[in-house]
Amino acid sequence: MIRLLAGAVIAGVVAVRIWFRVRRHRTTGGHRTGGGGRSRLPWAGVTGDVGLVASRELRERFRGRVFRVGTLFILAVVAGAIVIPTLTSSPARPRRLGVVGALPPATMASVTAAARGVGTTVVLVPEPSTASARAALHDGRIDAALVDGSEIVVEAPIRPGDTSATAQFVRAAASSLGVTRAFEAARLTPTQVATVAGARPLPVSSIQPGTGTGSAKSTSVVGLVLVFMMLTQYNTWILMGVMEEKSSRVIEVLLATVRPLQLLTGKVLGIGLVAFAQASLVVAFALALAEGVGSPLLHGTAPLVLVSTLLWLVLGYAFYCWVYAAAGSMVERQDQVQGLALPLSLPLVFGYITGLMAAGTGSASALVTVLAYVPLTAPFSMPVLVALGAVTWWQFTLSAVISIASTVAVARLAATVYRRAILRTGGRVRLRALFATGR
Repeated sequence: MIRLLAGAVIAGVVAVRIWFRVRRHRTTGGHRTGGGGRSRLPWAGVTGDVGLVASRELRERFRGRVFRVGTLFILAVVAGAIVIPTLTSSPARPRRLGVVGALPPATMASVTAAARGVGTTVVLVPEPSTASARAALHDGRIDAALVDGSEIVVEAPIRPGDTSATAQFVRAAASSLGVTRAFEAARLTPTQVATVAGARPLPVSSIQPGTGTGSAKSTSVVGLVLVFMMLTQYNTWILMGVMEEKSSRVIEVLLATVRPLQLLTGKVLGIGLVAFAQASLVVAFALALAEGVGSPLLHGTAPLVLVSTLLWLVLGYAFYCWVYAAAGSMVERQDQVQGLALPLSLPLVFGYITGLMAAGTGSASALVTVLAYVPLTAPFSMPVLVALGAVTWWQFTLSAVISIASTVAVARLAATVYRRAILRTGGRVRLRALFATGR
């Protein structure tokens, strides 16, 4: 399923890019704008001026060096995060156990089962005497020695907190061999010993669904990083783009032919499509690369978690883009933008940190659950709850409905702020001054 999803996303991105190129080359005079001669996107005839503004943003972003270099940088970071741990991690070697004396089949089975129980294998190395086994331990040729089936000898004492592979194997082997000796002392027949040794544990069930903590942690962390990077990058683009159009007086030319609401909607729509295309490409690249190099980072990733992450990326962008666009219309200098950047990013940072803590611990706290219904932080909290299996479908739907309704309200307010502030120059515009005029 993961391969199909990754392949579908890659094919979709490539097909869209090829279609854009073919469309641009086949454009006729009847499909060009009257002034600049630039081609419209296919939906421009349906959405009118909004589609023209969106196509302008798409062309500028896709052709810009910042987008291409930024995409390559993100892909390089993702590749490093997936490939480097795979190259540096060495496969677990089998434990080498020196054997002094005869080794009955029951004892050999106990040793093999103990190694399998701690996730490793064992290689038996015959030793002629106890002295040779001790010398092999000192030289590092074996990890432990079993002397006459009654004693395990190691090089250094095993501390209670030692979690190394050798320590885990020695503990498991000592426990298993102790049970085997107890069977022999009880004078059980080989058949009885095999029956008891092969006993399976009772099944354990739960009344609540499992959370899949192992894969959920890595998946939700990767998704959080993706959402945070994308929201920060593209909302900053909107903030800077609106500010630059205002400071350069380009906005006055655009507003001569396009209404403020259409211009604002087209800008956020165009940049949003670029954001979704880049996010889809990054996700597909990460899944394909992790599958190709055998990385466990995204192993077990559920398609529902991927779809949820991408959906909340869209919902988060839809909410924040209007806020950043309205803020950009209120400033016209770089120093004024820096003054707005911190307060605007505080909800993003707070939601990212709380979501990251929940993903790291593998459990959802009451705070994260509450933040999943707040539009400012839901893009970070809700995907984590989905990855941990701590949310139902109706809770997910309720959070999405709240986010969409809040986005509509914020968009109306942002459009009013944009319309009243975009043509005001000479300094930073205050919200109190905007609404005090009543126009």
